[in-house]
Amino acid sequence: MRKLTFSKGGVHPNDSKYSRECGIEVLPLPQVVYVSMAQHLGAPAKPIVNVGDFVKAGQVIAEPGGFISAFVHSPVSGTVKSIGPRKDLAGNNMTHVEIAVEGDIWADGIDLSDTLVTEIPQDRETILKKIQECGVVGLGGATFPAHVKLNPAPGKVAECLIINGAECEPYLTSDYRIMIERSKEIAVGAAIMQKVLNGCPCVIGIEENKPEAVNAMSAAISDLKLQNIEVKVLKKRYPQGGEKQLIDAVMHRQVRSGGLPIDVGAVVQNAATALAVYEAVQKNKPLVTNTLTVTGDCLPENRQHNYLFRIGIPLSYIIEYAGGVPEGAAKIISGGPMMGKAVANIDAATVKGSSSILYLSKQSTLRKEESNCIRCGRCADACPMGLEPFLLNRLIKAGDMEGLEDRSVQDCIECGCCLYSCPANIPLLDRIRPAKAAVLGIIKSRNIKK
Repeated sequence: MRKLTFSKGGVHPNDSKYSRECGIEVLPLPQVVYVSMAQHLGAPAKPIVNVGDFVKAGQVIAEPGGFISAFVHSPVSGTVKSIGPRKDLAGNNMTHVEIAVEGDIWADGIDLSDTLVTEIPQDRETILKKIQECGVVGLGGATFPAHVKLNPAPGKVAECLIINGAECEPYLTSDYRIMIERSKEIAVGAAIMQKVLNGCPCVIGIEENKPEAVNAMSAAISDLKLQNIEVKVLKKRYPQGGEKQLIDAVMHRQVRSGGLPIDVGAVVQNAATALAVYEAVQKNKPLVTNTLTVTGDCLPENRQHNYLFRIGIPLSYIIEYAGGVPEGAAKIISGGPMMGKAVANIDAATVKGSSSILYLSKQSTLRKEESNCIRCGRCADACPMGLEPFLLNRLIKAGDMEGLEDRSVQDCIECGCCLYSCPANIPLLDRIRPAKAAVLGIIKSRNIKK
């Protein structure tokens, strides 16, 4: 099978998939959960419960706060203890609903059985409504509300649905495990989204270092006799799982600067999102669970895990349950080592898009002393978006916001390839990220004035 990849840049870090053989374990419930109202892209949800209310698992506790927003459901049954600000992973105050866990009673109509349901509803509006009501968001990192992405604007037509099974970030294995253990549910979820998009072809892209997942997904499609869905093998290359890089690899089309995937006929969803869509549409189960990897270069082999968790569980509870912070851990990351964020608060709660608790040793996190740029161009060669990070760095130092916009700093996907490849150890991404945010702010204010 020919291996596909994107046309520009990329790097080849060691994949370090230490937890790949660890089957998914169900994480026991804690005594209390803290459910964030800001666990999706867009406006935070608005709580519709009050302190003292008894809620069931799967019950709506917050409604969307805008067009780009999502419903939030209780992950547990119990009593609402408080509603107010609490620090998230980054240490920012966000509204959370605190629920004391009392048993595990689920809302009526939710099917928790393992029975595979393959008959897909025929009405796309019914499917979209169910996806929206169940609070499904993209689980590949951006957490964009799925029902919005699956309903292109008038005049835009989906020509290909791409299911992202690349999981190109080092260490992470949660998507890999669900593709092996729940391949048929993912395949049906892909077929449901394909139905919503008027039957366009569907490609499930999986990196070559996951042959078991390739075989499992291929077998699921064959066994279920699904039409116009195929698995394609991607080269092991970071950031192969980037949305624009996947489109380039699979469709050989490039999304223009400032454009959207649908502009070239593409809709990209993560493998875990396909599973969430299956559970929402076929089982009436809201998105209150996901799979998370506990791993790291300083974590013993017998302490690597993949957990099925419920949203709202404090990271400190998971860390303690998994044996505590390992000796030699210098940093705890939420997400992968390339695009993940350092955890500023271990008492922060998991959210829909949580993918890992990653422990990195001092050796892995130690940055060498920065030296002068030698103009070697390696950062430009590595950039999958075709940017020139060395030039962006100079413009940032000069405070040239207009120049940064002209050089498309807003197109940076913050993958870290420039930082990874720089022999002068210049913290390019650390400087580009805030500069990109500032330029996007200028563009937004300009559009508002128009």
